[in-house]
Amino acid sequence: MNIFDIMGPVMVGPSSSHTAGAARIGLTARRLLGSQPVKADILLHGSFAATGAGHGTDRAIVAGLLGMRPDDAALPRALRIAEQEGMAVTIRAGQMRDAHPNTALLTLTDGGGRTLSVSASSLGGGRIRVNAIDGMEASFSGEYPTLIIRNEDRPGILSEITRVLYEHNANIATVQLYRDRRGGLAVTVIECDAPLPERPRAELAALDGVVRCTYLDMGED
Repeated sequence: MNIFDIMGPVMVGPSSSHTAGAARIGLTARRLLGSQPVKADILLHGSFAATGAGHGTDRAIVAGLLGMRPDDAALPRALRIAEQEGMAVTIRAGQMRDAHPNTALLTLTDGGGRTLSVSASSLGGGRIRVNAIDGMEASFSGEYPTLIIRNEDRPGILSEITRVLYEHNANIATVQLYRDRRGGLAVTVIECDAPLPERPRAELAALDGVVRCTYLDMGED
């Protein structure tokens, strides 16, 4: 057991699950979008909805969207800062089927009009799990450098993806595959042991059959 599992994360309180985890959800969604959103619709489910206001869940998620980490002293002022920076924020309670009690659904739009939907859950101790991206299932924590590749569901494409990683000496920690239907669109989630340079990411994005390649490294500034 890691000492941080006992002591909890370094954070602005009061709750590792409702505050620190919520901030990490917001920050992860921002990284997946690739920029700071100008519009954010935040749906809080379960315990997030019932007790989130008292624990600062709303402020923590918005703080993450602004690029703040869980220990940022400005976290309690996140809603005010978002307003000052022109981010339109809507926060509401709702129900999500079969979802973890501490789950949020974020629907984001950036300044260029790009949209992204992220469903994520706070698991306690500041740890999170991303459950879905744009409605497609995907399960990862963000604790490893992670590739989220949206691709055609066809024979051979996984071998092409792993070939690029092999040629650049990238060691794969986990691989997960999801698809909406046979022969439709799929999501390939690959967690790597070390950060992945720009060149292999560009090669992956250029592969025939790859629709979008998103890279997430929460250790990057």
